[in-house]
Amino acid sequence: MGSGKTTVGRALAKRLNKRFIDTDHEIEARTGASIPLIFEIEGEESFREREAEVIRDLTALDGIVLATGGGAILRAENRALLQARGKVIFLRANVNAILQRTSHDKNRPLLQTADPRKRLEEMSRIREPLYLEIADIVIETGRPNVQSMTHAILDQLDSMPDPAHPAVYSANKMSTQASHTVPPAIHLQVDLGERSYPITIGTRLLDNTDLVTRHIAGPRVAIVTNTIVAPLYLERLTQTLVRGGKQVTPVILPDGEEEKTMANLMCIFDVLLAEKCDRKTTLIALGGGVIGDMTGFAAATYMRGVPFIQIPTTLLAQVDSSVGGKTGINHPLGKNMIGAFYQPQAVIADTSTLNTLQARELSAGLAEVIKHGAIIDAVFFDWIEANMARLVARDAQALSYAIQRSCEIKADVVRQDEREGGLRAILNFGHTFAHAIEAGMGYGVWLHGEAVGCGMVMAADLSCRLGFIDVAARERVRALVGAAGLPVIAPDLGHARWLELMQVDKKNEGGAIKFILLKPLGAPLIATVPQEFLLQTLNACVAHAG
Repeated sequence: MGSGKTTVGRALAKRLNKRFIDTDHEIEARTGASIPLIFEIEGEESFREREAEVIRDLTALDGIVLATGGGAILRAENRALLQARGKVIFLRANVNAILQRTSHDKNRPLLQTADPRKRLEEMSRIREPLYLEIADIVIETGRPNVQSMTHAILDQLDSMPDPAHPAVYSANKMSTQASHTVPPAIHLQVDLGERSYPITIGTRLLDNTDLVTRHIAGPRVAIVTNTIVAPLYLERLTQTLVRGGKQVTPVILPDGEEEKTMANLMCIFDVLLAEKCDRKTTLIALGGGVIGDMTGFAAATYMRGVPFIQIPTTLLAQVDSSVGGKTGINHPLGKNMIGAFYQPQAVIADTSTLNTLQARELSAGLAEVIKHGAIIDAVFFDWIEANMARLVARDAQALSYAIQRSCEIKADVVRQDEREGGLRAILNFGHTFAHAIEAGMGYGVWLHGEAVGCGMVMAADLSCRLGFIDVAARERVRALVGAAGLPVIAPDLGHARWLELMQVDKKNEGGAIKFILLKPLGAPLIATVPQEFLLQTLNACVAHAG
């Protein structure tokens, strides 16, 4: 509801030179009654029978774009027909967006309740796994305009094999991606005008020569990786690039957050200059968040800017740091205080690389997944709670969806605020505490995701003390962080040191410490807080505190 399926469907049909049909409109034409009236007189079950009949008839036709009702997915028969006879395009809209778009629409019988938000959340929980079952293409409806969404759909249709069945397309609403043993690749887009770029999520993407070389204009590539990832994936990626006619130069750095330094940044420049790499050389970041941040910063500054591609190999990088164009290095006095906003040409997330990830690194990535649900999407937070055991067990379908939804959320925030002028700061939920932990303990002692997980527990506690969330919500955050295998008790740095470290934060203004808080769970708030409440949180969350 409110996802724009009719508007986008019509635009898509025009571009494809096909006929557009909306199932709701077809039902009204056949019965001579409006949808609300059918619901009122016959009830929802009778409406679903009529809907199923229409879908049986229309999916047998050639050359159409079909927009279905969101509830059509509830019937197994409909799901089977849509999947067998066409490509299913899923227009995703979050609950807040749907509410905003439908608040004055009286022609939606399922929302005529005292609490439409609760009804939408219930519908999403029921329907989301079913959308997961059959969607071929997922489009985030936070895009700037219909043309942008239509263009993204056409690009993804062009990249798919020609279907062996009639060209029938179905536009649906709330979520996500096919549920097969080997799920098809997921294609998203970060919409930033001329700096827009695609995100591709899937298995064995490192071997896909066309995908990897598609965004490399010049003949030369420098792969920046580290001593852990290089033995696993460097040769594989090199062979893929060589098959595509590229000349490859490797740059292998030491592993670890403590290596995110100016000295190692200079090591990248040393190799690029020694190998006479020019402006047309594309840098590829093959690794986790540290490699991604350093490679991006090197690309932003080498010869005043060369193209780069993110190929993240850790969960944390796939769900967060590879998307959005934040690049940089650490300074002894502050994390990520030296860097630049510089967008990649593409992000290619090969989920099969997670099979070699250490359990601790997997948990660190889950922190950022939890963060996205906590600040933006309460329904996604519910899903993470219900599926944490699958995520920890590296279930391919669960991880694929977690990565997809996290990228959708971050891409939409970045689209609205590329350079963190306001809204983008919400992505730092838990990070004010986390950066203090990392700097206070020494970079690399705790993984970044471990610090973020603990920082979210502290931020939730602070939100509760300020009356923004209740105790139950605070405990949900704490329990979920713990279930991910992340620490929930902060190290004892001493109150004075905690305050000193938190004052060195990019969000702060005029010396005041700014926090990202929850008001309520699933919605963020940027605020300064009275020091007495902050000290109470430190007392409650720090190890061995009185």
